[in-house]
Amino acid sequence: MASADIESSGAEVHGILCGLICAGRQDALERWFGELFEQDQASDLLVRECADSLRKLHDETLSAVRAPGLGVSPFLPEEEKGLKLRASAVCDWCQGFLYGLGVAGIPPAHSFSSETREALNALSEITRMDLEGLQGSEEDEASLMELTEFIWVAAMLVHSELVADKTEHS
Repeated sequence: MASADIESSGAEVHGILCGLICAGRQDALERWFGELFEQDQASDLLVRECADSLRKLHDETLSAVRAPGLGVSPFLPEEEKGLKLRASAVCDWCQGFLYGLGVAGIPPAHSFSSETREALNALSEITRMDLEGLQGSEEDEASLMELTEFIWVAAMLVHSELVADKTEHS
């Protein structure tokens, strides 16, 4: 992504995509690319190669979201990476997801269930996580693992209310 001048982290970029998909945007790929790339970059070979890779990520993410169960997880660094780097990526993913919902046109005052509103508020709180306060303890590791699992459950709650319920009733 750096070669295509995308300044956002991979986690944030994936969060934006997940926000668009979970909001039910049929044009998620186009909107996502509109947020990531400028029009005058279309002829740049590095940008086209990046777009091809991101298109594959889009397709895999869309398939996983539509599949039964929780078959996808946020695009985050491997567990072997440092705790602060992984925690920062969780913050970035949450920020991207909330941004993606905004780009999708979901207003902050949308009439979500109380459970989903609480989950979205928690995602917002996660974006303000005290990264400097992390010590690398087993407790910090366990908390980060719980947050990582939670953020995808929160995303699927949003998807359930915005997309899945509509398809069940049509």
